[in-house]
Amino acid sequence: MPLTTLTVFTFRPGHRRWALAQMGTAPAQLQRILGLRFFKLMGSGANNGFGFWPHLRRYGLMAVWEDAAAAEAFFAQHPLWAQYQKRSAEIWTLRLAPLKAHGLWDGQAPFDYASTAAASAAAPVAVLTRASIRLRKTPRFWQYVEPTSAALAQAVGVRAAIGLGELPVVRQATFSVWESAQAMQQYAYHDARHREVIQLTRRENWYAEELFARFQVLGSTGTLDGIEPLAGLLGPG
Repeated sequence: MPLTTLTVFTFRPGHRRWALAQMGTAPAQLQRILGLRFFKLMGSGANNGFGFWPHLRRYGLMAVWEDAAAAEAFFAQHPLWAQYQKRSAEIWTLRLAPLKAHGLWDGQAPFDYASTAAASAAAPVAVLTRASIRLRKTPRFWQYVEPTSAALAQAVGVRAAIGLGELPVVRQATFSVWESAQAMQQYAYHDARHREVIQLTRRENWYAEELFARFQVLGSTGTLDGIEPLAGLLGPG
């Protein structure tokens, strides 16, 4: 059974140059890892990832593995992972199973695989929205990012929300983790700013490619900004 993971690294001061360099050098190593069927190494911005300027100490790795054993082998003993651990002030990793996904990421559907995860309105869920923004639409996109992300971060039931991106400005993703599907749906269907942005993206055709995915959270380890976001909701990941 495939497994999806998301890891957020916050690097120690003094390791920014190394972390930035990995955006160019690490993909070649990741491509050779046995059992890693899809990955994206991403940077983040200021203000929890939603700011225009980069956060040079924070990066993310989203990965889809052939099975849990392949993921465990990487996290237990791969030299690249060891280097990231050595230089990080904190690391947060989520283990995920897709509940629903539509759209493409660089022409692929990475989360379109069968999962035995059973949806529960009371269980923690994670949501990924990712898009390639049309260059001429970037001013409109960034005009709405700050107020919309601020509303997301303050939504009832959200445990963590972070902006990630493969390229500055034009390839952006939002990842949020919720106490329950019910809390997530309450925000998605009733927050006026969120609904406005969704309508604008359709009406003004902001995106050249987009993907939406909803996941069941299977496990969570580590910390983000000094806390374990899902403390009290899950056992160790």
